[in-house]
Amino acid sequence: MPDLRITCQFSSPEHRARTLNEEREELFRFLYERSFLYRPENPFLLSSGKTSPVYLDCKKTTFGHPRAQFLIGDLLFNLVFPLAPEGVGGLTLGADPISVAVSLVSGLYRQPIPSFVVRKEAKGHGTKNPIEGDLAPESRLVVVEDVVTTGASGMKAVEACRASGHHVLKVVALVDREEGGRSLFEKAGVPFEALYTLKRFIEYDGDVRGVR
Repeated sequence: MPDLRITCQFSSPEHRARTLNEEREELFRFLYERSFLYRPENPFLLSSGKTSPVYLDCKKTTFGHPRAQFLIGDLLFNLVFPLAPEGVGGLTLGADPISVAVSLVSGLYRQPIPSFVVRKEAKGHGTKNPIEGDLAPESRLVVVEDVVTTGASGMKAVEACRASGHHVLKVVALVDREEGGRSLFEKAGVPFEALYTLKRFIEYDGDVRGVR
């Protein structure tokens, strides 16, 4: 069986930065083409309770496209690896394919980061664990999200991790709608970073449709 690990992918820091920038642009295009929805005539209801003509259905990309899954894993692995996390995960369902992608790519780099899942409600039988995964006590964790709006879902994951005795190093998202999430995390003492903002998708869509 061939060895699937990634070896010597980057010949220099400049090559590494260039490759990751190219991957970021490629993933942006996948998300725009597969997940960006604009419906001003029938606005979407967001999890925050607000409505918006713009919606990012990231699951069509995070679950539905193998190349995009690798890009997500590679970009986020390289983003969080300097923090030396001992686990990566978040609130089911949106975080699940993201954390698994990061964990898989970490194995290819021979720098394994286990994935975990935060349940929306602790199961009422068996171990009754609110968090599923093989985490050591007091692990250093990164919480991931697909889209952050107000940050409520991400904070639920952060609070569950902390209640289980773990340390949350950072929250990382694919897209930040810039509607209060960053402020919520920072008030809780958790750094936050996103690969993209919703504003970039809206501006790009305007260029594509020629309305800017």
